[in-house]
Amino acid sequence: MRKRRSRAPLDYLGMPAMKAWLAGVFVFLYTPLFILIMFSFNNSKANIVWKGFTFKWYVKAFENTQLREALFNSLLIAGLCTVISLVLGALMAFVFWRFKFPFKGTLESGMSLPIVVPEICFGVAVLLFFARIGFPTDLPYPFNLTQIILAHVTFSFPFVGVVVRARLESFNNELEAAALDLGASPFQAFRDVIIPHMYPGLIAGGLLAFTLSLDDFVITFFASGPGTITFPVKVYSMVRFSVTPEVNAASTIIILITVLATILALRAQTRPAKET
Repeated sequence: MRKRRSRAPLDYLGMPAMKAWLAGVFVFLYTPLFILIMFSFNNSKANIVWKGFTFKWYVKAFENTQLREALFNSLLIAGLCTVISLVLGALMAFVFWRFKFPFKGTLESGMSLPIVVPEICFGVAVLLFFARIGFPTDLPYPFNLTQIILAHVTFSFPFVGVVVRARLESFNNELEAAALDLGASPFQAFRDVIIPHMYPGLIAGGLLAFTLSLDDFVITFFASGPGTITFPVKVYSMVRFSVTPEVNAASTIIILITVLATILALRAQTRPAKET
């Protein structure tokens, strides 16, 4: 007697119901973003009534010197944070994947601590740490961003490590052994065999580190020194009284940058698969 194959709970919904549920999820997630983008072109200071199409709020956003400076600071911090987090996260993932040493499980769990600790607690800890070691706060630009970069790297590189470590779990060790048998040195095998396998994880982890750094407010608020401002902190100071279309325009620019970074990352992530 043939056994009936068990069906997953979603199988009983049917394709139309699943498509409707998926469409509802997308509407719930992206409707606020579309509303924000739409009202960034509104020819009125009020965000409730539509009074015509205009680009003047984008012009005002670009003419706002402080807003431009804050956006450039955020992009610079996010870029440096991404590079440093990629190096540290990839090395951390490789060490925990390859080697066995005492207290490995404890250290691996400790490296994931910044992922689960609330940002407000992490921000206070960063503030106390920099104050305790007497980190200088009167450095010239762009060295006055060092505190923020270090704080962002601290909570970003564990995310990279988790993503890259998951990618390494699917690595076939026979490929490395074959490279060594063919005369490659351990470094050459790492460079030509292991790193290409890590590549999709590096792209995903780098994109994650970039977005986490770009839109962080809580930790940046505690780690920033006097006279240092980033885009999220600037937007927060602008919306304390009211949300103007200028804020919508600036937020739309950030959304566009994030979408473009995601598209480029996905294209770079799929390119090696096509070449092979």
